[in-house]
Amino acid sequence: MTPSGPEPTTGREAVVRVAAVGDIHLGEDCAGLLRPAFEALPDCADLLLLAGDLTRHGSVAEAEVVAGEIAGLGVPVVAVLGNHDHHADAPDEVTRVLRDAGAHVLEGESAVLPVAGHKVGVAGAKGFCGGFLGRSAGEFGEPEMKAFVRTARRGAERLARGLGELAEHGCAVRIALTHFSPVPDTLAGEPLEIYPFLGSYLLAEAIDAHGADLAVHGHAHLGTEHGMTAGGVRVRNVAQPVIDHAFALYRLPLDGHRPRPHAPTARYGTR
Repeated sequence: MTPSGPEPTTGREAVVRVAAVGDIHLGEDCAGLLRPAFEALPDCADLLLLAGDLTRHGSVAEAEVVAGEIAGLGVPVVAVLGNHDHHADAPDEVTRVLRDAGAHVLEGESAVLPVAGHKVGVAGAKGFCGGFLGRSAGEFGEPEMKAFVRTARRGAERLARGLGELAEHGCAVRIALTHFSPVPDTLAGEPLEIYPFLGSYLLAEAIDAHGADLAVHGHAHLGTEHGMTAGGVRVRNVAQPVIDHAFALYRLPLDGHRPRPHAPTARYGTR
């Protein structure tokens, strides 16, 4: 697999180069599959984002394969887990293995990384499903339904907490990293019947409330790469079946300019 082509910088533009991929679904037979492409990252990217579903079934053995792909790459690696990474009921163990390999694994936390003399912040949470505004589940009725929607709400609250931390740190660039989608735009191509199981509008509300320069997610294998929140934050679906490369590459300006929360704006930057 090869990376999608980096877009050249021009003039003296100060940018952060963000490589991102999700849904790599590595099994025990996948050792070395992505490593050759990932080893090119120091030449074209400042950090690597992993948007969940890094393993097939969430086993420790599979997590160790992922760890081998990302250890010692020469660029920071920031990850969230996905639903597949929870399947074996061992998310804490999977997280430990990835952290031992040097990755920042986030669930309601944030990571602040130095890039070209600036602070680049990533807030991460897996998120959950539930649907999108006007067509979403409500926290009403049976205990099972209340628990389902409560899980989505708490996931969005964790993302909001991480984004709030980045605002306090004064980051020049802020990125929201999730597995589930915050918008329906990037689900185009998936059957409409499963949209409620692919993301939640609560994630977009958290992003718009706190502001970000980019939101990155995976999960929707048949979806579309490009989307946007109601508040003007660009959203990118980096599920590997969508981007069809080892990673996608995005360039974000390091000038501190970003959409204001809740204020629709035009797209900017690359890709």
